[in-house]
Amino acid sequence: MSTSAFKRTRDDHASETAEDYVEAVAEFLQSSGECRISMLAQKFGVSHVTASRIVRRLDREGLLNAPPRKPIQLSPKGVALAERSRARHELVFSFLRALGVSKKTAEIDAEGIEHHVSKETLLKMKEFIRDS
Repeated sequence: MSTSAFKRTRDDHASETAEDYVEAVAEFLQSSGECRISMLAQKFGVSHVTASRIVRRLDREGLLNAPPRKPIQLSPKGVALAERSRARHELVFSFLRALGVSKKTAEIDAEGIEHHVSKETLLKMKEFIRDS
């Protein structure tokens, strides 16, 4: 395997947490109208401190607006990332279901695959679903 393949995998891992958190914030905002650090901590099974550190980092990166002791909001950049992540997740999930993978397994597997799949592979998945 080439060095660039390993670099891409490392880069994918680095963005995975950001993608998961902005997607979760978007889901909470849609379902309950607000998102708080405690909600994220519970969803991801991490401590309040861990979730808080991640939220602060994402705020510094311009993905979230997270004033102290206030609900978390997505920035425009965060909205765009959440939408891309959700679309990628749904495509991978649909592809796995088209292969005959059970709903439960497809949901679990899509959560991991979505962060590491290339644009080329996503295009082929979309073509496969369309043609099947």
